[in-house]
This record gives sequence, structure tokens and C-alpha cells, in this order.
Amino acid sequence: MKTNKIGSKKKRLPNPKRVFLYFWLILFVFITLLPLWSALMTALKTQEALIYSNPIQPPIKPSLDAFGTAFNELSRPILNSLMFTIPATLLSCILGSMTGYALTKVKFRGANTIFLFIIIGIFIPYQAVLIPLVQIIIELGLFGEISGLILTHTAYGIPICTLLFKSFYDSIPDSLINAAKIDGAGIGKTYLHVILPLSVTPFVVAAVFQFTQVWNDLLFGLVLTGAGVSQPASVALLNLQGGFVTAWNVQMAGTLWYTIPSLIVYLVLGKYLIKGFMAGAIKG
Repeated sequence: MKTNKIGSKKKRLPNPKRVFLYFWLILFVFITLLPLWSALMTALKTQEALIYSNPIQPPIKPSLDAFGTAFNELSRPILNSLMFTIPATLLSCILGSMTGYALTKVKFRGANTIFLFIIIGIFIPYQAVLIPLVQIIIELGLFGEISGLILTHTAYGIPICTLLFKSFYDSIPDSLINAAKIDGAGIGKTYLHVILPLSVTPFVVAAVFQFTQVWNDLLFGLVLTGAGVSQPASVALLNLQGGFVTAWNVQMAGTLWYTIPSLIVYLVLGKYLIKGFMAGAIKG
């Protein structure tokens, strides 16, 4: 008579390092999502409910009135922001790509000096150029216009976009450029048919970065548009705060409306960010 012996497996104790790792990951996720949760809970409350509850406490009777009020106030400014953010992002990326290509693959004297002066533009604070910038915009007749913001953000976005594209183009072998020259391609054709098809990743990275920078800007929108119809969403969101009493539910609802465009951009294109930021960092 045979007896089946079932070997009892020893219970494996969890790895202390893994437990410690998951503890910190959960803690970081909690800290990261807590402001978003607080904003959402506040936006779902009425003005009266805010008095008797804390920001992270869920509302007893959720209300969407704050979202409707905030949308009525921000719908036009959000459209204004999209009208100058998208063109400024595209123009700065295109011009940055062309500049990065010229500084990397077109050999000429003084390229490094020109690149140095372009990079200096990254470190110039907005406040340092505000007065001459306003004077130039007024002279061009663009004060209070969407086109004035497009020109300003495009000019300020070219240096960082140039840096991103140059870092990527440094990793492209010169043999591709030489092969195009042998085939009779000039500088323009080489850029369009050789460099540009390889530039999807840096374009995505530069577009995400530049879109976020332009979308979140407050200073230029506040100074260059005033209180006109071209007011961007960042300024309109600030004005939701009010002068004497702040409706925090409307303020938080407006904040959530304001974050949707940039959140969509990150969700759609975010997977390219790490790959793009590493472009040029590892030399094979």
C-alpha cells in the first residue's frame, strides 16, 4: 500500500528590501495624488459644505455646479490659450530643429559661439526682458493680441528646442549626411529627406516640454494681454480667486478644467519622454 506523500512547501517570507521598496512607492503615489484628490473633493462640494468639512473628505451630496460655473468662466480663455500655445509650440520646435541641424551637421566657423549665445537665452529670466519686450510688442501693434503671445513664446522656446534637437542630431552619423551629398542633395533636401524622418522622438519631447511651458505661463499672458478678450486661461484662472471672498470649489473646478489639455498631451505622448531625454546622452 503506497501512500502519497505531499511535500509541504515552505512559506517564503517576503523580501525585506522589496517590502521597503513597495512601502516607499505607495507613499510617493499617495503624496502625488493627494493634491488631485483634494481638488476633486473640493470641486464636488457646495460652498456651504466647504465650511463643515476638510479638503480631503468626500462630499455627502456631490454637486457639479462648481464645474459648470468654472467652465463658463474659462471656456473662452482656454480656447485663447490653445490658439497661441499650439502655434508657438510648433514654430519653436520647427525652428529649433532647423537651428540644431545647422549647428550640428552644417560645418561653418563660429557654430559653437552661436550655440553658446543661443543657450544663454535659456537662463535669461522673463522679468529681465519684460520692459523691452512690452515696448517691442507695442511697436509691432501686437499688444493685447494672440499673435503677440505666439511671437513671444516662439522666441523664448527656440533656445531649449535647439538644445534638445542638437543633442539628438549629435548621435546621427555623418556618413548619412555624406551619402546624401554624394547623391546630390543640398542642405535643404538633406534636412527634409534624411534628418526630419529621424526626428520624431525629439519633436515629441520638445513639443511636450514646450506645450507645458507655454500653457502654464502666467507672466507674459498677464502683461501682454491685460484684461482684453485675448486673456489666456492661466490669467482667467487667477481671476477666479476673487478680491474678497474665494469660492474654493469653483477655483478647484477651474484648476481641473485647466489641467485637462496638458494632461491629455502627457498621456498621449508621455511614453516618448524618457527615450527622447536620453537621446545623445549615451554615445555608442
